[in-house]
Amino acid sequence: MLEKPKGKRISRYKKSSEESISKLVPLNALNKNQELYLKALGNSRQVIVLGPSGTGKTYMAASYAANQYLMKSINKIIITRPAVSVGKSLGALPGTLEEKFGPWLSPVLSVLEEQLGKGVVETGIKNGNIVMAPLEYMRGSSFKDAFILADEAQNLDIAQFKMLVTRIGENCQLVLNGDIRQSDIKEQSGLSKAIHLAKKYNIEASVVEFQVEDIVRSDICRQWVEAFYEENL
Repeated sequence: MLEKPKGKRISRYKKSSEESISKLVPLNALNKNQELYLKALGNSRQVIVLGPSGTGKTYMAASYAANQYLMKSINKIIITRPAVSVGKSLGALPGTLEEKFGPWLSPVLSVLEEQLGKGVVETGIKNGNIVMAPLEYMRGSSFKDAFILADEAQNLDIAQFKMLVTRIGENCQLVLNGDIRQSDIKEQSGLSKAIHLAKKYNIEASVVEFQVEDIVRSDICRQWVEAFYEENL
């Protein structure tokens, strides 16, 4: 009777881990500041990233979060932003909280769906592992084992900023992302206050600032942003 050859048994966990790693999104820097941003994401628990539209601030943070989620380095991705309209509001939206707030976070959700697949994102939202929440609903919450992305953070007021950073628990990474020049609130931006306090009190946070020349979205985007900056708009 022939003896079956003995081979290494691959556990389901190992196989699952290998499959997850094979799906990781390659993140390649397109310029020096993107390189600094990637290093900050890899090394810092808190990252403050500034600069104009089209520089990859949101895309790189959401893609990095997707990889951490695939590798099970975190259990949750929490996406938030201040509920501040650019210009006139469209009024109250129907549906659940996720349905109401979804349009505000569509840029981040689009990246997550691109990197993880729509089915994984929908399942994550359903089981509470991918959370979309306006800052106004976060008081009393506590985050653990999570990647928190605060998009459009220039529209945080100081009270919202204080509330957000005091929600952070163990094994969390926070990214505050925004363009201070495009703040839509009248009071002082919580994002600018974050930079001031981090520098003054040596808080462990990496600050990365993109410039107009770092815009990678398109030449059209870069040309208009250059014009806006020159006109102080």
